[in-house]
Amino acid sequence: MASFSPTCTHAILLVLVFLFSSRYVPHPAVSLSFDYQTFTSADQKDFKIEGDASFSVGLIDISANKLSGIGQSKGRVSYDARPLLLWDKATGEVASFTTRFNFTINPTSINNKGTGMAFFLAGYPSRLPDKCPAYTFGLTNQNPNETASGDGRFVAVEFDTFNDTIISDPNTTYDHLGIDVNSLRSVQTLTLPSFSLMGNMSAQIEYDNVSSILALTLWLGDRRDISYNLSSKVDLKSALPEQVAVGFAGATSTSVELHQLQSWFFNSSLEPPPEAVLPPAAPPPPLESSGRGSTGSGVIAGAVTGAILFLLLLFATAVLVVRRRRQNKEMEEDDMGSEGDEDGEPIMEIEMGMGPRRFPYHELVDATRNFAAGEKLGQGGFGAVYRGQLREPVLAVAIKRFSKESSMQGKKEYTSEIKVISRLRHRNLVQLVGWCHHGRELLLVYELMPNRSLDIHLHGKGTFLTWSIRMKIILGLGSALLYLHEEWEQCVVHRDIKPSNVMLDESFSAKLGDFGLARLMDHTVGIQTMTAISGTPGYMDSQCVITGRASAESDVYSFGVVLLEVSCGKRPLSINDQKNNVFHLAEWVWKLYGQGAIIDAVDARLDGEYDAVEAERVMVVGLWCAHPDPSARPSMRAAMATLQSKDGCPLPVLPGKMPVPMYAAPREDGLHDGLSLSTSSSTAVTHTSSSSSTSTSTAGSNFKDSSSLLKHQY
Repeated sequence: MASFSPTCTHAILLVLVFLFSSRYVPHPAVSLSFDYQTFTSADQKDFKIEGDASFSVGLIDISANKLSGIGQSKGRVSYDARPLLLWDKATGEVASFTTRFNFTINPTSINNKGTGMAFFLAGYPSRLPDKCPAYTFGLTNQNPNETASGDGRFVAVEFDTFNDTIISDPNTTYDHLGIDVNSLRSVQTLTLPSFSLMGNMSAQIEYDNVSSILALTLWLGDRRDISYNLSSKVDLKSALPEQVAVGFAGATSTSVELHQLQSWFFNSSLEPPPEAVLPPAAPPPPLESSGRGSTGSGVIAGAVTGAILFLLLLFATAVLVVRRRRQNKEMEEDDMGSEGDEDGEPIMEIEMGMGPRRFPYHELVDATRNFAAGEKLGQGGFGAVYRGQLREPVLAVAIKRFSKESSMQGKKEYTSEIKVISRLRHRNLVQLVGWCHHGRELLLVYELMPNRSLDIHLHGKGTFLTWSIRMKIILGLGSALLYLHEEWEQCVVHRDIKPSNVMLDESFSAKLGDFGLARLMDHTVGIQTMTAISGTPGYMDSQCVITGRASAESDVYSFGVVLLEVSCGKRPLSINDQKNNVFHLAEWVWKLYGQGAIIDAVDARLDGEYDAVEAERVMVVGLWCAHPDPSARPSMRAAMATLQSKDGCPLPVLPGKMPVPMYAAPREDGLHDGLSLSTSSSTAVTHTSSSSSTSTSTAGSNFKDSSSLLKHQY
C-alpha cells in the first residue's frame, strides 16, 4: 500500500484549511441597540440610577420626584448593560448613532423653574461628580472657564430651562437648546420662546460619522408639524474615550421641577475591518528518501493527491450550487408577498435603524415554540396571534400569523399594515417590530402589550377599570387619532377603531393597533371611496356603510362610539333579551341627554366613584363625534381640546333629540332599527344654543338593518 509523503500530506491539509477557514472568518458588527417603549420592572437592571434619580414603572425620574426637599436636586440615568463603542482604536473609525426619546419637564410654577436636563455621552461607567453646581445638570463639577479632561469628559445636548449668565447662556428668553463639548459653555445654541420646554416633548439626536455632524430635532407636545433643529460639527473621537456611557442628567437648582424619561430608543453601528486571512506558511523541504521504490511511491502519491484535490473542489462546487439555488428559491417565495399590493409597490426594508425589519421564518418558529397552542393569545378574522420571545433583540412580542388560506383581502391587510404603521411614530400607536413572508406564511411582529386589549377589560374577564384609568385610555386614543389625522405628513384614516384594537401596556396607556384597513390620503382630499365596505358594525358611520366612503369624519364617528362605550360599559349594539330587539348605545345616551339625565348612563359598576363633570364631558363629546351628520362632527383637534379642558372650553350644545338619518320608519318606542343612508334632520351644533328639526323619508329595502349585521359580529 502506498504511503503519502510529508509534502503531500502538508499540501492536502493546507487545501482543507484554506477551503473551510477562508469561508467562515467572522466579520462582526459592533453596535449598541435598544428600544424601551415604556419602562417595566424587568428593565431596571439595564440602567444605572445615580443621585436623586429614581426608577418607576412607566417612566424614569432623572431628578428628585417629591414636593419637599427637592432643592439642589440632581441625578443621572444611563444605560448600563454594556458600553457604547464610540470609536475603534485600531482603525480610527467612529460610530454613527441615532437616538429618540419622549420626555417631560414639569415645573410646579413658571415663576420658579429649575435648570433643565440633558442627553449625554461620557466615560463608562457613568459617574455623577461630587458637588456639581445646579447649572451643570449633573454633568461636571468643573468651573465655567475650565475644559473637562480625562474621565470627566462629556458631550451633551441640553434642554435648558433657565439662563445662567455664569456660563454665558443666551439671555433673550429663559429656554434654549445647546450642544456642549467638555464645557457648559455651549458650542452651539438655539433660543426658544420662554416656557417652551414644558410638558411632553419628543427629541431625536443623530450623529453622522462621515460629516461629524451632531444634530438635534425637538418636537413640543404631540405636534409634528413644528420642530426645532440644532446641529454642530463635533469630533467625538477627540472629545471622548473609546467606550462611553449614554444617558440623561438633570438638576433643579432651588426649584421644584420634574424631569422624566418616558421612552428611549438608541441604535449605533461601527464596522471593524474584516479579519485578514493569513497566507499559508511555506511547506517544509521534502525529506530525502533513499532506497528503491521511492520514485514509484512519489508518482502514486501525486496521483492520489490530485484525485483528492479534484474531489474536494467538486464537493465545494456542489455545495455552493445547492446553497445558491436554495437561497434564490427562498428569495422568490419571499418576494411573492410584495407583489400585488394595491399600489404596485414592493415591501421594502425600512432604512431607518429604528424601524421594523424582516425576520427569518425560523426565528419566529423558535420564538413561539412552533406556534404552540399554549402561546396563542387570540383568533382573528384572518389568522391567530401568538405570544413570542425573540432572542435577538431580547424582546417579548405578539406575532400575528395570517391563515395560509387567507383571501386576497387578508393579504392586502398584511401589506397595508407594513406600509402604513412602519412609517408612523407615536407613543400611543402599537409598534410594528417586523414581518416575515415565507412561502404561504405571512406574519407580523408587534411589541407585546401586557394588558392586552381594552374590550377584555370592558366586557371580559379583565381588570376593572377605574374612572381615572378610563380617562387615561380615552386621552391616549384621542392623541393617537389626532396624530394620524392632522400631525403626520399625510392623513391616515384607520377605518377600524374599536376597543379590541386599542391595546394597553403595563401602565394601561392606550396604543392603537391593527392598521390592516388603514388608508393614506392627502390632507386636501378629505374623502376616499373604497372598493369594499370594511369595518365593524356598531362602530361604522352609516354613510360609510352605505357609500363605502371613508374619511377622517368616519374615524371621528368611531371614536365617539368608543367614548360612549368606555363611559357606559355597554357595547354599541346588543340584543335586548326582553324585547328581542336591537339596543343602540348612542341613541340611548342621546335620549338621556335630551332628558337632562345623561349622567345616568355612566357605567353602574363604577358605583359613583367618578368625576361627574368629567364623565358628562366625555359622553357629550362622544355624542358630538357620533353625530349622524358628518359635517356636524368635530375634528379630532376640537374634540381633544374639549376633552382636555377643565373649565375653559364650554361643552357643545346638541339637539334634544338624536337627528337619526333613516330609510325605515321609526319603531313605536321612538328608536330606530335601520342603518340608514341619508339624513333628513337639519341640526345646529353650537356651544351656546341648539335647534333641531326632523323629517323622515322612505327608501327601498335594499339595505340590511343592524340586526342582520349583528350576526357577523356577535
